[in-house]
Amino acid sequence: MRVAVTGTPGTGKTTATEQVDALDVIHLNQVIDREGFIQGVDDERGSSIADLDAIESWLDGRDDILIESHLAHHVPVDRVIVLRCHPETIEQRLRERGESPESAQENAESEALDVVLTEAVDAHGPNSVYEIETTERLPETVADEIEAVIAGDREPNPGVVSYIEYL
Repeated sequence: MRVAVTGTPGTGKTTATEQVDALDVIHLNQVIDREGFIQGVDDERGSSIADLDAIESWLDGRDDILIESHLAHHVPVDRVIVLRCHPETIEQRLRERGESPESAQENAESEALDVVLTEAVDAHGPNSVYEIETTERLPETVADEIEAVIAGDREPNPGVVSYIEYL
């Protein structure tokens, strides 16, 4: 089984997946950096553009894994878990990490507009996508919910979280 844990930067993906024991965790952003899976640079954002074909080739043959990244929903997986967090919290967390105010706001707006959720549903279908609200929740609690999805103890539920009031 392959499971993706994805979400807007700042939703708590890395922190929560470090608590998951059910599958081996691959922190995809680390793999991209280590293996050089970059196909260019987004000059407007000052960020690298990941080579998704190279990532898929690298993942080929790897099973029983949990893939963690804001890009994880772009690779073939059996289930996609989208972590959700209130945009104000995302903006605050990203600013604390040293992100520019513009980048933090762009990510907060992306969360309010359901960008990652929409991409996940478009790529994998609504019956493979699970949302988990992480705002003000302990990483251990989020990890328990991730493990429930892995175990098949939760039903798919895309579209249950909304932050449209943020806009």
